[in-house]
Amino acid sequence: MNNKRVSDIKRAQKESLLLKTISKLFLEATMDNKNLSSFYVNRVSLSPDKSKVDVYFCATGGSDEFAEKIHQLKLYKPSLRAALAKEISSRYTPDIVFKFDTCQEKTNRIEQLLEDLKDKGDL
Repeated sequence: MNNKRVSDIKRAQKESLLLKTISKLFLEATMDNKNLSSFYVNRVSLSPDKSKVDVYFCATGGSDEFAEKIHQLKLYKPSLRAALAKEISSRYTPDIVFKFDTCQEKTNRIEQLLEDLKDKGDL
């Protein structure tokens, strides 16, 4: 039971390190690409076997913009993975999978609904 807790802590630390490193590398890699300037890394999720990391992006244009520009984003995958391998000290470098983060859109929608209620005086 105690080992499970330790592995959860290690997973969280690894995800935190991956988030920090991938965010930095993504910013550096796409500085000259104005098409991806509205993208930012919101969170990462490491697979149970640690062989894959899902990188969740948000875009100011929403999911439509993400779907439109995902092919450009995928062009950076090999160089991001190679840079990630150099940055982190790990036996294996996880495969990177880009996904759109719908959590941010849901949060924005809830905030908008609350603002609407506040303006009507119901809240």
